[in-house]
Amino acid sequence: MLPEIMLVVLWIGLSAYVLFGGADFGGGVWDLLAGGSERGRPQRSLVEHSIGPVWETNHVWLIFVIVVTWTGVPSVFAAIASTLYIPLTLVALGIIARGAAFAFRKASTELWQQRLFGATFAFSSVVTPFFLGTVAGAIASGRVPPGVAEGDLITSWLNPTSLICGSLAVGVAAYLAAVFLTRDAERGGEPELAEAFRKRALIAGAVVGVLSAVGLLVLHADAGPLFDELTTGRGLPLLIVSIVAGLASLVLLWRRAYVAVRVTAALAVVGLLWGWGLGQYPHLLPGVDVDEAAATDAVLAASLGALAVGALLLLPSLWWLYATFQRGEATERSTNH
Repeated sequence: MLPEIMLVVLWIGLSAYVLFGGADFGGGVWDLLAGGSERGRPQRSLVEHSIGPVWETNHVWLIFVIVVTWTGVPSVFAAIASTLYIPLTLVALGIIARGAAFAFRKASTELWQQRLFGATFAFSSVVTPFFLGTVAGAIASGRVPPGVAEGDLITSWLNPTSLICGSLAVGVAAYLAAVFLTRDAERGGEPELAEAFRKRALIAGAVVGVLSAVGLLVLHADAGPLFDELTTGRGLPLLIVSIVAGLASLVLLWRRAYVAVRVTAALAVVGLLWGWGLGQYPHLLPGVDVDEAAATDAVLAASLGALAVGALLLLPSLWWLYATFQRGEATERSTNH
């Protein structure tokens, strides 16, 4: 039971990072596509105001996932980190470059510096979720065998499943960001920006839908067991939830229901993520089940107990941070107008 509880906790943390960190990266995608300095200024200003106070906080969930994996399933962590160290290193460099560029752009006064740091921030916002997606694709397609560096260092993450997962990760990030930014713009009294991001959210949602369909075809050819679980096995109900929520999100965007669409968009993404997890369960790596890979009950019990105590402090603090910022954001932007 303890290994399963640990796995659920791990997947909750991963879901939080996909939603909050994903929307964070997606803001950088729209920063990249905003246009020239003058034409894109309002969109970049909205992105900067929306992610500015919380972008560092969102990476807490990534650290959480790493620590829980390292502690709860150490052999799996070792196999993933050693076989996939190239994309994981690129992810780390992308996060560092993105954060530094975002901070330096705000502090820069010269236009060429702002453009340089802005380009670095935007480019890192695209490549970082892409490489995170390739890591997920490597695990999903069974290309990370147990043991230290037992998998191929290149083809483990450069393969059809990893490439489609990387593309899907970028698409999901852009979609979530556009959905969240519509409401931020509306709350800030900027209907034109809300409409602009509504159109972007509709386009991104359609692209994600196409990529998801292509992804199923790729899984059928490249990762048959997982495809079977998603289409006829345990993952099917959650896949259906994801599809229905995704379609509902497009309808809500069309009707400009910007608050409700945040819920359905998140549900669509989480449904797909948990469908993958349930479809792959109980296998973590080829030939390795969760009960075999998990740490001892004493370690798991101590870790879960510490997490429970920490959650009592962390979760209310995070909620207060987001709620305070959202209220302050609305007041500030309304005052500026």
